[in-house]
Amino acid sequence: MKIKQKKDLGNFGEQVAVSFLEEKGYKILHRNFYCKQGEIDIIAKDENKIDEEIVFIEVKTRTSNMFGKPAEAINGVKINHICKSAKYFLFKYHLIDAFVRFDVIEVFLENGKFDINHIKQII
Repeated sequence: MKIKQKKDLGNFGEQVAVSFLEEKGYKILHRNFYCKQGEIDIIAKDENKIDEEIVFIEVKTRTSNMFGKPAEAINGVKINHICKSAKYFLFKYHLIDAFVRFDVIEVFLENGKFDINHIKQII
């Protein structure tokens, strides 16, 4: 039961992040991109940029800071998986020459309200 609740919290955070990005002018290209190298929560195009960067986004949702800030949960192993997955995505969709960026979106949920922190260019 606890795993289901954690999964539901993660799904909620990802939906909040997608809505936030769309409001900011991003075009969502893919959600939950899986490959043998790993998984990327959201892949979007930042259409506000002249070069239209492809942005690989990790979403971390928390109900408290008891165990630190959400972005602090992204360790070297996770970054390695995200980078390898991003390389595969770029190869698969013939986007090898694209400008890319790696972001984190932290979603804090407390008492039915949420707050978003968008951290750009984490790598």
